[in-house]
Amino acid sequence: MLRIKIIAAGKIRERYLQEGIVAYRRSLAAYAWVDIVEVADEPCPPRLSRAEEENVKVREGERLLGRVCADDFVILLDVEGREMDSPAFARMLKSVAERGKTGLVFIIGGSLGVAERVRRRADFRWSFSRLTFPHQLIRLALLEQLDRTLVGKPE
Repeated sequence: MLRIKIIAAGKIRERYLQEGIVAYRRSLAAYAWVDIVEVADEPCPPRLSRAEEENVKVREGERLLGRVCADDFVILLDVEGREMDSPAFARMLKSVAERGKTGLVFIIGGSLGVAERVRRRADFRWSFSRLTFPHQLIRLALLEQLDRTLVGKPE
């Protein structure tokens, strides 16, 4: 069975997102073991200097990377990453599984993005879109794509 870990900064507070996440995890249960790890996000006052923003990303990045194992295949959800359609995502998952990777990890950063160290650790950087989405919503969208790929048809 495929082992998937989603490591995300922050908690999901919106009930509708929580319910969607539960439904997709239930659907995926027969096909993959899905663990969602939430790490604390840093408080972000409205006006931060560039240096303060970077410090926030570095602190969150340390917590995110602290939950990654050395042999994990890491996919960072990153607006600057490569865009893929659902069939391409399915092919990538198959390729990762064929390489014998024991863990597949998706990282979702906080509202400011992620530190460069997190980008360097990623084996693949994936952009859902050039649009900006709340990181809480991306967690639900990721589970939908996993469900589409592993349970349904990746079309």
